[in-house]
Parts: sequence; C-alpha cells; structure tokens
Amino acid sequence: MNYTDPIFFVFFALTFALYYTLRNGRLQVALLVLASLFFYAWEAPAILGVFLCSWLITGLSSHGVLVARDPRRARWLATLGVAANLGLLAFFKYKFLFLPAAPAVTAHSAHTLGEWLLLAPLPIGISFYTFHGISLLVDVYRGNTAIARDAARPTAHYLTDTLLYLAFFPQLIAGPIIKARDFMPQVSAKRFADIDFAACFRLLVLGFFLKSVIADNLSSQTIWIAYPYFQWRSSIDLWLMLLGYSAQIFADFAGYSLIAIGLARLLGYRLPDNFNFPYFATSIADFWRRWHISLSSWLRDYLYIPLGGSQKGPTRTYVNLLIVMLLGGLWHGAAWSFAVWGLWHGAGLALERRWLGSRFMRTSQRGVVGLRMLLVFAFVSIGWLFFKLQEFSQALLYLRAMVVNPASGVSTGMALLVLLYASAVALYHLASLLRARISALAKEVSYGVMLFLIVTSAGPSTPFIYFQF
Repeated sequence: MNYTDPIFFVFFALTFALYYTLRNGRLQVALLVLASLFFYAWEAPAILGVFLCSWLITGLSSHGVLVARDPRRARWLATLGVAANLGLLAFFKYKFLFLPAAPAVTAHSAHTLGEWLLLAPLPIGISFYTFHGISLLVDVYRGNTAIARDAARPTAHYLTDTLLYLAFFPQLIAGPIIKARDFMPQVSAKRFADIDFAACFRLLVLGFFLKSVIADNLSSQTIWIAYPYFQWRSSIDLWLMLLGYSAQIFADFAGYSLIAIGLARLLGYRLPDNFNFPYFATSIADFWRRWHISLSSWLRDYLYIPLGGSQKGPTRTYVNLLIVMLLGGLWHGAAWSFAVWGLWHGAGLALERRWLGSRFMRTSQRGVVGLRMLLVFAFVSIGWLFFKLQEFSQALLYLRAMVVNPASGVSTGMALLVLLYASAVALYHLASLLRARISALAKEVSYGVMLFLIVTSAGPSTPFIYFQF
C-alpha cells in the first residue's frame, strides 16, 4: 500500500478515527498492531508469515534476555536472536547473490514449501524490521533502563509491544529506523487533545510535495539512465540526468521520511528526524551525519563502535570504516553494485579522514566552504549511479559515456525539467539558512503553494525508492 494511493487515505482515516475512539491504551496498541499487519499484508499476504517469524524470534529471545538471571544465558539468547534475524535476512535477501534462480519455477508455481521459500519474492521492508529487531535485542542485553521496566510486565503485553515496535506501519516499509530504547517507552495511551495538528500538517505537506511533485516528476526524466538507453544520450544529457537523480532520490526518501514522521505524530508517536539538508555537507563524514541519519546512527552504535570505532589506531579505523560502509551498502540491496557503493563511501571516509584537520577542511571562508560542498555533492552523485544501475558494468559504461560519448546535443525539454525540479531541492536547502528571516506569513503561504502543487502538478505515482530495501 503506497502512501500516495487513495486507498491509503481511506485506511488511515478509518484507523485514526477508531484509534482515538478507544481510550484504553492496550486496546489502542492492539488496534495499531492489527492495522499494521493489514497494511503490511495488503499486496502480498504470503510474506506476512516471514514478518511474524521475525517477530517471534525477536520477541521470545529478547524477553528471555530480559528475565534471565544468568548472564551466560542472557548472552546466549541475545546472540541466538541476532544470528537468527541475520540468517532470515540473508536467506530471503541475499541467496541469489550466490544461487541462480531456477527459470522454470516461480514462487506462484511452487509445489512445495521448500520451493516457495527458495523462490519467494523479497519480503517488503525486511532490512528495516531486521535492524529494529537487532536494536531491541542489543538494547535489552545492554540493560537499557528504558526497556528494563518491561521485565515486570506480563509476557503477552511485552510481545504485543514488541510486535507494535516492529510493525508500526508509518515506518515499517522504509523507516526511519528507530531504536528500541526510544520507541518502547512511548507505548502508552494516546489522547486526541495532545495532537499538534499544525506540526503534522507541515510535515505531511512538505513530505507529499517532495515525493509527488519533485521526485515523481523527476522520475520521468531519470528513467533514461537505465541501460541501454543512456548510450544514445549526449554527455551533457548524462550529467543532467545524474543531477536529476541526485535531486530525485533525496526528494523521494526525505519526502517518505517526513510523511512517516507526520503520520506517527498523528498517532502520538515520535520518530527520529532522518535528513538534515545533506547536500549542504562539507565533508563525506558530514554527509553521513545529515543523510539517512537513523541508519548512520544505527551503524555507528551497533557496528562501528563495537568494532572499535576510532579508538584502536588509524589503520584499524580505516578498516572499520570500510567494513561498516560495505555492510551498509549490502544492507541496501542484494546486488554487488550496492557493495561497490558502500566501498565508495567507505574509501571516501577513510581518505578524507587524514585531511580533516587541514586548513582547507577547517576554514570558514565562504568560497572554500562552497567548493567543499560542490566536491562532496559530486562525489555523492557519482555514487548514486550504483544505486540506479545495479549492474556494475553498466555503471562503468555510464561513467565512461559522461566523458566520451558519440551522441551530441542537449535534450532541451529534459534539461529544463531537470533544472526546474532540481532547483526546488536547492531552494529547500537554501531556505534552511534563511529560516529566521522568513516571516510567518511567507511560511504559511509557501505551504499553501505546496499544497496547491500537490493537487495540480503531481507526477506519475511511482513506488518509493527505498521500498525495494
């Protein structure tokens, strides 16, 4: 169920009305769980079984850790739960990196459970709810006080709250990733009177504007990045389309995150901010503090720091950065191009680390800061090719064609549209610098204009890019 589909608005309106009719906190939790499972199973009911299996693994093992009196038993259960979650993710997402699919059999024509498991489609959102499960297991094992209170509660309540944490539909498909220690304490009765409707309105309007007006319209232009079509475009066209894709992927994912945060706020839950104007980044490290913040903070807390972080010398730090970004790249998708994308950023982080203390990186001169922004944007944009073209050889062909390509000329219509919608992303970033100078009236007018454009100028509806992960 796509957030831009009319059926979703009906689904949310019914859920919202019934949710606040119930005044009992446990009934509200139960309703949200049922609504979330319905939302998840809407297009592919069969994969609900995979999600419920992940929930049982996470819920039972984390509860065992929570009530265990023997530290060795707690460690064993936590390790088992994390390994089982990773095993489920690896089987469904990465098996075809190594095993070729049988061409004569599909998931629909499978005759046995084994065939179905082997050929079943990738469960939607499995990367996100797996990371949520691992977060819960690690936080419980570390004795986080925000979750430790659950040890005294009935097991059924704990398992239900765990199911809500994993299935909460505003963020189930594509995040933001919220840590268990931040979500679980929020599970309580919610009141209609506590809703900040003005804040929710702004979040949703901006989110739908970025997605429907910017990203969806850009998708009609960046579609030509696909192989083999880009081979017949001029180098200038290829640069412009890559610029368009950089704007598109930001608008698409930032738009989704804002919608998810706004929907959650309407239901009384706070999700973490996921973007902080990432194309203003002045270093690659700064980019990852601004882009997909919930993922980068998860990788930092549950992978980079446990590996030793930057506390074991420069060489070990560089190795840790490469490992974390390689695994972060593979988390995005079962294609070697994602691994290359992760290594691209890992190598960039490692190489720039030696120069972070240099005058070029530390100066506040506007010209130098602007140059650093352009260099980081160019680095990130080239990396996006490995997202769009998931065959590594095709990405290399595209990079070569950007420099030397037989085709000539410029597609004027495409160029104007890309520049128009990309400039909206640039203005969105610039507005953050002028926020204090913009009057309240101008801000309200801007939201009115965005709402008008959502109604009149939305592009062709396309799935959110991060739904594939």
